[in-house]
Amino acid sequence: MTTLAFDVYGTLIDTQGVVSLLSSYLGDDKAQEFSSRWRDKQLEYSFRRGLMQQYEDFAVCTKDALLFTNNELGAGLTAPQQEELLEKYRSLPAFDDAKTALSKLNSAGIECFAFSNGSADAVTELLEGAELSRYFKDIVSCKDTKSFKPNPQVYQHFLDKSGSKEQNTWLISSNSFDIIGASAAGWKTAWVKRSREAQFDPWGINPTITVSSLSQLIENIK
Repeated sequence: MTTLAFDVYGTLIDTQGVVSLLSSYLGDDKAQEFSSRWRDKQLEYSFRRGLMQQYEDFAVCTKDALLFTNNELGAGLTAPQQEELLEKYRSLPAFDDAKTALSKLNSAGIECFAFSNGSADAVTELLEGAELSRYFKDIVSCKDTKSFKPNPQVYQHFLDKSGSKEQNTWLISSNSFDIIGASAAGWKTAWVKRSREAQFDPWGINPTITVSSLSQLIENIK
């Protein structure tokens, strides 16, 4: 049976959903830069903590990255404004194509799991708020391993939790580091390239398929 493991942040859920709130604090010109830098530092902190084996919850990486970005860019966000941004991060919107694509996959009898660096509680809150939770058989959190993607341990953890086999498992992600990690673990992969400007890491490891929208999965996953 084919099993799909959906990355959550940046694939199903739009991490740039904080831009409108940032715009109200910083103006339109600075909001996008701040949001992108915050996301980059969030991922960097997860990589570093994983390598150091000094685990902290993904929410801690998010909070620390926000503080760093505020200081680096001299944005001057107040403590209450930062708290409001962190609260917004717990209720980010889904991408427009997510609900329809997941519904079609469910109707086709394909098992879908949410697979995330975030804690199960945080991911549950996100998916429920975005009205996506009903489409998933389960949520598999990397928190259980005290590490983050792309550690090989987290991909094995998913297989153990889902009961799936490498050759039957697809990772669906817009993050190339995640695609490469899953490929190295023997999975099939679908890279969601949502914009022409998106770049895939030139490591000589390519996704099984590339799609521009989640809606294209149903016709390409076998």
